[in-house]
Amino acid sequence: MKDTRSRAYRVIGAMAAGAAAVSIVAVVRDTQSAAMASESCSARVNLTLPDGPAQVKLRVLNGTKTPGVAERVSGDFENRGFTMQEPAKNKTKVDQVAVIKFGSKTVGAAQWIRAFFLGQAETQFSAARTSDVIDVVIGSRYRQLATFTEVNQSLAQLGEPTPPPGTCAA
Repeated sequence: MKDTRSRAYRVIGAMAAGAAAVSIVAVVRDTQSAAMASESCSARVNLTLPDGPAQVKLRVLNGTKTPGVAERVSGDFENRGFTMQEPAKNKTKVDQVAVIKFGSKTVGAAQWIRAFFLGQAETQFSAARTSDVIDVVIGSRYRQLATFTEVNQSLAQLGEPTPPPGTCAA
């Protein structure tokens, strides 16, 4: 009985060692994840949060029926140090707080701008967009921009910027 038991332990031990060796070789030599990442990466995006508001270019568009909203919000952003483009009127009305439209150069900055709306703004990424200007379409549910403390808290809740689907970090 003793010989049988020790032989069984040796066989099981040898099988476990063989399984571990095969697993290690499979993980080390795996090339599938790299191939998948390179296939799904249609564009490289900048996930870096800006150092200050002067590095962010914004254009505010009025997506409400109320005239002057874009000018007022543009002034609010300008007073906070952002580089502003001329405000304009959006072609369609927006029934939400805001819509943030951005391209691959401004993914990190768009996350920061989203924090000014306490994370309630919809984001729309376009890989075809080559400009470094972020469009902010103000919707009918907009009330006011967040304070600096609220922006910091919202940014902490939103977390680090992540690449949009089909893109990868630059």
